[in-house]
Amino acid sequence: MTSSYRISNAETEVLIVGAGGAGLAAAVAAREKGANSVIALEKRGAPGGNTAMARGFFAAESKPQKQMKIDAPRAVLFKMQMDFTHWRTNPRLVRACIDKSADTVQWLENKGVIVTDIPRFYPNQLIPTWHLAGTDVPSGRVVVEALLANCEGLGVGLFHRTQVKKILTGKEGEVTGALTATTGGKEFSIRAKSVIISTGGYAGNKDLLKKYCPHYTNSMHLYGLPHQGEGLLMAMEIGAATEGLGILMAQAPFLERNMRSSPLLNCIIGEPNTLWVNKKGIRFVDESIVLRRHISSNPVTRQPGGIFYTLFDDKIVQRADKEGAMRGSYGRVIPSIKFTGLRKELLLKVGDKNIFKSDSWSKIAEWIGIAPDVLKTTVDEYNSCCDRRCDDIFAKESRYLQALRTPPYCAVKCYPGYVTTLGGIKINQHMEVLDRQDEPIPGLYAAGDAAGGWEYDSYNTALTGFGFGFAINSGRIAGENAAEYALRK
Repeated sequence: MTSSYRISNAETEVLIVGAGGAGLAAAVAAREKGANSVIALEKRGAPGGNTAMARGFFAAESKPQKQMKIDAPRAVLFKMQMDFTHWRTNPRLVRACIDKSADTVQWLENKGVIVTDIPRFYPNQLIPTWHLAGTDVPSGRVVVEALLANCEGLGVGLFHRTQVKKILTGKEGEVTGALTATTGGKEFSIRAKSVIISTGGYAGNKDLLKKYCPHYTNSMHLYGLPHQGEGLLMAMEIGAATEGLGILMAQAPFLERNMRSSPLLNCIIGEPNTLWVNKKGIRFVDESIVLRRHISSNPVTRQPGGIFYTLFDDKIVQRADKEGAMRGSYGRVIPSIKFTGLRKELLLKVGDKNIFKSDSWSKIAEWIGIAPDVLKTTVDEYNSCCDRRCDDIFAKESRYLQALRTPPYCAVKCYPGYVTTLGGIKINQHMEVLDRQDEPIPGLYAAGDAAGGWEYDSYNTALTGFGFGFAINSGRIAGENAAEYALRK
């Protein structure tokens, strides 16, 4: 770790703003591409960003996929992404990152990041793309530690608690460096031939969320880092165009923050055989949408107050206890996860404002705050669908239809949540930042969540790990191109 006070008025070929997964990948790639000096600045006390918490990264046609007999054609996955986004994303940018991904897996494995599994993220996923490394810790932490070791070995100057205040430009609009400040408030400038913005999104900035995110509600809980969008704002200040603003990497269901330490409860509320109702007691979705976790928040945010209630009975608890999870943690199907202890956990949580247990649906309705006959109608209608093995309302698969008739019944108040925002700074397939005339701003690049044009509206769970993968792949491409640009100057 390098102390920030030692870099006053420094000069470098490549300056990286933000040392998360994208920034660290960019730093290593820039040095490997021949940049003689690389400095990475991190506002927080430790590097890694949201990447350090990520579970697995995307790749297509990787060596581990081939070894596991997984057919993952780049062209097919590219078309899946473009069809999912209705071609509202930049196809050259999407293709560049998908095409880079297999080489990135090898690049990481050469640095000691060994892929241990490529599981399906949800039942019947067409093509497994989720590369996991390590066993007891998130893959993101493994990747971050490997990249940090490489930064140190390559002589990258990594400085913590140092915030960039402004991107500096020359007479022709080219990037010349940045104005920075330490946590102590001391300002200084760093001259640079190229700059890479990898500051993450603006998930912690409520003003920007309300301005750009139409699906954001005050009921949504942030489960990632509270990034403030400084990179986006600094890029816009020097004329950068924007693309993809307003995308949340959102999920549902989530518990209230003080209940996050309840792993069994976290699992049961996300099982596809439960019943979801809004605050009016009305069913509003095929609950198996939870298997596509990153779009499950979409119907929730349409409900009054942006909240809902997961309902289940004791038979569902018994089934989970005996057979394990249908969905499992983080959406991954892990049948070995048992729910032994769920009854005890439910008993301990009774009395919490977000959970209620009763032998009577009328009491459940009273707790939610709705008329008992409304909830009874909803439950009876749902049970009838279960009895007929046909959900003629929302077409839920019959294997997930399980009537709720075995008391005690349980209702859990649930919320949508989000990890980060996606998009903002407009870039091309070389990760060059574009101005409002769609021309590159000389010497300026962006990568990771700060960059836009690769996702639209919702995060595509079918390409599992694409956000993590985009961070590393876009970071590598940005680092390589920023180094080449700096060496030409």
